[in-house]
Amino acid sequence: MKQSEKVGLYSILVNLFLVGIKALLFLISGSVALMADAIHSFSDVISSATVLAGIKISKRKSKGFPYGLYKVENFVSLLSSVFIFLAGYEIVKTVFNSQPPLHTRYLPYAIGGVLVTMGITFSFSRYELRQGRKIGSPSLMADAQHIRTDMLASTVILVGLTGGWFGFNLDKVAALLVVFLVFKAGLTISIDAIRVLLDASIGFETMDKVKSIIMKEPGVVSINALLGRNSGPFKFIEADIVIKAKDLEKALSISRKIEKKIREQVSHVDHILIHYEPQRKETTTYAIPLKEDKKVISEHFGNAPCFQLITIQNRDGAVLSEEYCQNPFAQEEKGKGIKVSEWLLEKGVDTVCSPRGFKRSSPGYVFSDAGVDVIVTDGKTLEDVLQSIKN
Repeated sequence: MKQSEKVGLYSILVNLFLVGIKALLFLISGSVALMADAIHSFSDVISSATVLAGIKISKRKSKGFPYGLYKVENFVSLLSSVFIFLAGYEIVKTVFNSQPPLHTRYLPYAIGGVLVTMGITFSFSRYELRQGRKIGSPSLMADAQHIRTDMLASTVILVGLTGGWFGFNLDKVAALLVVFLVFKAGLTISIDAIRVLLDASIGFETMDKVKSIIMKEPGVVSINALLGRNSGPFKFIEADIVIKAKDLEKALSISRKIEKKIREQVSHVDHILIHYEPQRKETTTYAIPLKEDKKVISEHFGNAPCFQLITIQNRDGAVLSEEYCQNPFAQEEKGKGIKVSEWLLEKGVDTVCSPRGFKRSSPGYVFSDAGVDVIVTDGKTLEDVLQSIKN
């Protein structure tokens, strides 16, 4: 039995125990309010049983429901909100329709008993709410809110019993406050459940986090669309992205990296669908490592004094711009290859020309992750390389 199922079972047992205590207090005090509250607690048993059934059903998948039955939990949450509204109605009815006389001799015992039930209710509702948040179960969180209304109802009854002991009637004033809180809790739960059932978007904070994870991946150029929805305790995320990758294997690798990072950093993700398409550019920017004379190709990528950046129009091979850039990391002692690679990525380079290539080297991994092509050139001079590029 999983933790969510255990907590659901605990809820049933606690509510049965509260029914027994309140029934006993009714017998010794003669309080109609306590009798009604015992009946109300019995309705909680039914509610908690529904929650447990919802948790069990929601875990099943079939051909008819390939995405699972997770929303059963949200439906159960909606049912729980109905129970909360009914609880508010019962509180009003109990306070305004309770019939004296009370057994005043036993009222102190009844008051003490009500305080005990309030302590049990408060402690368990906090425990269930904490477990519901930890597990990500909306039905457990809704049930915790529902059980907490018992404590509010007990507060009304406590005020009524205490007032009856001293000869004052404070039930109506307390009832108005409690009913307001009860209906507010029920409304919050029902709205949250309805939002999920209608496939409302995941919260802005979560979606912004997912967006950040995607855009931090070097091979991603842009996001065309990003959608997310809740289903029970789980999240379903869909992304349409543009990537720097010309072959299917590389594109798939980038997609899997993104999916892995999202699952690691966002809790309770059930399904991620990433649609990717290659970047379609009208131009290509090449980076060519050069020696000090700016004419001869440098065989040492990280040590190259400067780079020629040339942008060519893909349609007709026309040169749109040329620029010489001094290598800011040429004098670095360590890690210059990675630093130069990242610097060229910032410059928007699409292709790097090199006499040796970058097989099994740090720059090679950087360029590969970013979808930058590497051309191993036989040219000795800048003119040789430019001629091969244009052809």
